[in-house]
Amino acid sequence: MASDRKKQGEYIVVRYQPGQRYKRWLILLVVSLIFAGVGYLAGMAQGGFRFTTEAEPGPDLSGELSAMRTQQTDLQQQMINLERGRKIDQQALSQARHTISRLEDRLSSVKADLTFYKNIMAPSESDNGLTIQRLELEQRPGDRAVRFKLVLTQVGDNRSYIAGNVAVNVIGEQDGKRQVVALRDLSKDIEDLGIRFRYRYFQDIEGVMTLPDGFEPLEVQVVAKAEGRKATQSERTFEWQSVMEK
Repeated sequence: MASDRKKQGEYIVVRYQPGQRYKRWLILLVVSLIFAGVGYLAGMAQGGFRFTTEAEPGPDLSGELSAMRTQQTDLQQQMINLERGRKIDQQALSQARHTISRLEDRLSSVKADLTFYKNIMAPSESDNGLTIQRLELEQRPGDRAVRFKLVLTQVGDNRSYIAGNVAVNVIGEQDGKRQVVALRDLSKDIEDLGIRFRYRYFQDIEGVMTLPDGFEPLEVQVVAKAEGRKATQSERTFEWQSVMEK
C-alpha cells in the first residue's frame, strides 16, 4: 500500500480565495509604474531639463535685441569712418609723394646749377677758357618743333670778356641718306651761320627749330671759336636722345 501511494504521489490542498491573483497583478503594475516614473525623472535631471508650464511666460529679449541693433549701427558707423579716413590718408600720401617729387627735381636742378657755377669759378686743370657746357632739347609728342638751349661758359680766367662765333649743325637721316642741316636753316631765331657770343662767365643761346618732315635727327654738332687775345676753339657732339628732356 505504501508503495502504491508513492507511485501515485501526494496532493496538497490549498484554500481557494477568489480575486487574490488579480490583487498581485495590480500591485506588480503599480510598482512597475513607480519605478518607471522615478527613472524618467532621474534621466530628466541628468540631462539638465526642467519642467515648465505652458502658462509660464518666457524671458523678455526685447532689450537685448535693441542693444544688439544699437551695437550694429555703431559698428557700421565705425566702418564708414575708417573707410573715409583711409581715402583721406591715400589722398594725403599722393600729395606728399607729388611734393617730394617736385622737391627732388628742384634739388637736382639746384645741384646742377651749383656744379655749373663751381666749375666756372673753380675749374679743374683740364678745363680752361671757352667751354661748351651743355645742350638741352624739349619736344612735345607729335610736334616737329623743338626748343633748344645751348650754354657756353668761360672757365678759369673770367676777369675779362670772351667773344666769338658758335656754329650748330643737326646731323640725321632723311630718305635713308645722311644729312647735315645748319641750325640757321631750321630756326627763325637764328639768322647767321655763326652765332655771335660775348660774355664773362656764361651765355645762353635759346630758340625754336622745326625739323623737316621725314628727317630723323641723330646728333647735334657744336663748334665754338673765340677771337682776339683769348682765341681758342671748342667742339662737342651731343646725341639727340641723350639731351632730349623726358
